[in-house]
Amino acid sequence: MSTEMQSRPDLTAAYRDLRERVSALVAEASEEQLQATAPATPEWRVHDVIAHMVGVPADVLAGRMDGVTTDAWTAAQVDARRDLPTAALIDEWTANAATFEPMLPDFGVMAGQAILDACTHEHDVRDALAAPGARDSDAVHIGSGWLGDRIGDFNAAAGHGPIRIETDLWSETYGDGEPVATLRVSAFELMRGSTGRRSQRQLDTWDWTGVARPELVVMPIFLPRTDDFTG
Repeated sequence: MSTEMQSRPDLTAAYRDLRERVSALVAEASEEQLQATAPATPEWRVHDVIAHMVGVPADVLAGRMDGVTTDAWTAAQVDARRDLPTAALIDEWTANAATFEPMLPDFGVMAGQAILDACTHEHDVRDALAAPGARDSDAVHIGSGWLGDRIGDFNAAAGHGPIRIETDLWSETYGDGEPVATLRVSAFELMRGSTGRRSQRQLDTWDWTGVARPELVVMPIFLPRTDDFTG
């Protein structure tokens, strides 16, 4: 791997800024909006998406890590907070922040995954509330960079030659030598596509040179959407 990638932003500050952005969105949202289904997560209301976001740091601090990242783990977070006011969830998130956020740099590679998850859901909430924004945030930078590393790993494991990814926030070549494939896409689009928020048709329109490998972009736990999606 080359050493070209720009230094990623501060983990603690990126997560804090994300939490404050989402908290402000919730404060401005109506109860009807908070109880509506989030289009990106059709099994969850906006309230439930917030419950998961709040539940992750709560579970980490409480040591409830059995089945971490599984559907059962996240479902328990949502179920425990299903009938609480959304404002109470924000209070819980804020109360845990002083302990959880400074811990992030100690998480190693998992810190990027934690911020990716939170950032993915920030934009799920933004889409549901018709409040787009923060598409070039430090959290997008960190989360998309973590995804780029995974795409590089998948590319190497498949035995392909070097792959290059160029975004508006960072650029990186994975593997040694001249890239045999280059993807040019915004960091935000890379993040949304890799987490199943884009259709295969949308992935196929991304700017590739050399041998296009969109099959390497979507993380294994996700599938491309059947319909186009822009949130």
